[in-house]
Amino acid sequence: MIKPLIKAMRPVQWSKNAFVLAPLVFGGSLFQPAVVGRAFIALGAFCCASSAVYLFNDIRDREADRQHPLKKHRPLAAGTLTVPVAGFASLALVALAGGASWSLGPLFTLILGIYLVLNLGYTLGLKNVVILDVLIVSAGFVLRVLAGGAATSVAISRWLALCTTFVALFLVLSKRRHEIVLLAGDASRQRNVLEHYSAPFLDQMINVVTASAVVCYSLYAVAPETTEKYNTENLIYTLPMVLFGIFRYLFLIYHSSDKRNPTESMLGDFPFLLNLLIWGAAVTWIVYGV
Repeated sequence: MIKPLIKAMRPVQWSKNAFVLAPLVFGGSLFQPAVVGRAFIALGAFCCASSAVYLFNDIRDREADRQHPLKKHRPLAAGTLTVPVAGFASLALVALAGGASWSLGPLFTLILGIYLVLNLGYTLGLKNVVILDVLIVSAGFVLRVLAGGAATSVAISRWLALCTTFVALFLVLSKRRHEIVLLAGDASRQRNVLEHYSAPFLDQMINVVTASAVVCYSLYAVAPETTEKYNTENLIYTLPMVLFGIFRYLFLIYHSSDKRNPTESMLGDFPFLLNLLIWGAAVTWIVYGV
């Protein structure tokens, strides 16, 4: 059952945990080995914690997942992974995440604990509360950034926190829209809360958070605290790459025929990944002056 178990842990979704590394990069600590080590321990802890959450969620939703055109292939829904094995693995992953967090201090442990409790509540029923479901998932991204700051002892900029909030909302709302379009009239049968959403309503919210994310990033790039910290005003020149990344993601959602989860589509899209690489290199060059 090793292969189905690994699949059920959804390693492709670990890309979301990269938010843990944001304070490391923007905090100017990328070339400090000790700090980098702590950041990657934090990353590992969140990979374990998020996989534990996915396993628990799939145990709870395995019957509904069998009616979904894509989720029916998940190991628990397909029957290739048993509930006892998935349950034991989930608990073991929580223990691993807890052990790793203990070495990173009480604040990191507290944030990771909040993340787990929030997701437990989400799985047990909060995911059926309209709007709140989106806010809870988005909060998970913000908690990742805060946890990365706690692990590396880097103070989180208010603008960075705001950018994370709006980008997270953008990703979560986009996923909701993908579900609505993919499932059409059967959406509410797969997830009760989808009955209260519609594509036009989600489009309106996506428009709001997209604009907000771009504005926040722009203000962060030109904020006095940012220019003083990095001793440069050049971070604003990375804005076109941010815009391309957002627009490319919107293209994948609205015009691509790919039925996969938006995250999977994004990670398989060469233009998006190339732009991400260029943006990362540009930020490193500007922040570190290399």
